[in-house]
Amino acid sequence: MTTRPGGRSARVRDAVRAATYAELVEHGYLGLTVENVATRAGVHKTTVYRRWATIDVLIADALDHARDTDWPVPDTGTLEGDLIAIADEVVDAFTDPALRAMPEAIVTAALHSQRARAAKRDFYAARQAQAAEVVRRAQRRGELPEGVDAVELVRLTCAPLYYRIFVTGEPLDHDTARRSARAALAAARAGVL
Repeated sequence: MTTRPGGRSARVRDAVRAATYAELVEHGYLGLTVENVATRAGVHKTTVYRRWATIDVLIADALDHARDTDWPVPDTGTLEGDLIAIADEVVDAFTDPALRAMPEAIVTAALHSQRARAAKRDFYAARQAQAAEVVRRAQRRGELPEGVDAVELVRLTCAPLYYRIFVTGEPLDHDTARRSARAALAAARAGVL
């Protein structure tokens, strides 16, 4: 059996990305160092410096990789069910301490780094575009008119949840997720979007 070319390189990239996430969660953006990422990844720091050069490039690469990873788009059979499923995922991600740490660390990094901010924006734009498939499916089924902005409907579904998470700190639960999804759907059906 032969190994494919670049196998070690791919393993190093994966290890460094995983180490970047772990260090970001554990130490935050301000405590993130190339040396700690290298140690956690099991590679020499010159390997990390040569390929990524700075902390900002490490974070951006990790987010770019996550952006390009497939995400299972909900398919409950109805647009309301799909929007609720999307909103429920946000609730699950931010009410589970183990899951919440990563997106919070990324948002914090984006406050300090223009590269991280751009990578975060691209990540969420990609996820919203993927999630918009639930709206396009609903339009094909005749649940919603063709003119509705699919991405905007997804944004409107999640925006009240992110507002609670990052602005007011109010509690977040699945009832809130359902209200948010249903309000966004009502706005779309009323022609607001």
